[in-house]
Amino acid sequence: MVAPTGWRDPNQVEGYLHRIDRLEARRAGEQMLAEILPPRPLRVLDLGCGDGRLAALVLDARPSVSEVVAIDVSPPMLERARDRFAGDDRVAVHDRDLAEPLGPLGRFDAVVSGFAVHHLDDARKRQLFAEVASQLTPGGVFANLEVVLSATPELHGDFLAALGRTEDDPEDQLVDVETQLGWMRQAGLTHVDCLWRWRGFALLVGRSR
Repeated sequence: MVAPTGWRDPNQVEGYLHRIDRLEARRAGEQMLAEILPPRPLRVLDLGCGDGRLAALVLDARPSVSEVVAIDVSPPMLERARDRFAGDDRVAVHDRDLAEPLGPLGRFDAVVSGFAVHHLDDARKRQLFAEVASQLTPGGVFANLEVVLSATPELHGDFLAALGRTEDDPEDQLVDVETQLGWMRQAGLTHVDCLWRWRGFALLVGRSR
């Protein structure tokens, strides 16, 4: 998946970060994500790392982490992430498309993602979940803080209004919570659940066997 034109535009990236960084709901979702990480993970994968905000949260929450592999395909986001972690040997930031198989990246104690997977088509989402399940160490956690499809167009309109927007990003391919939980179970993840939700934001979590 080539990066959508907008995510190559520094102005769009700046506007997105300014808008979402101010959301109290985002901070609440991130807090829940931090709480459900494994007690002492060593190796963590951040899918669609953006400016590195979620990777930084994981490092703060779990000092045991010795390596974070952070991947994204947006040049402005990658630049921000590299600046954030300059001099931190625990974090490796890579220009890598989520459409590419995760296998070569190895095994992880936790895989996290923040508002990235919904840019993939449904077939790739399902494939990605299966790859995550196969690459988590026993007892590992997949925590996907995601934009999801609301139950009705009216509710989705309310969600967009709460974000200060009138329409979705053109590349969004939103899927409802229950469908995604089903895909995660089919991928082989266990203890699958939606552990937090605010309107069109949800934290979808599963564990490896």
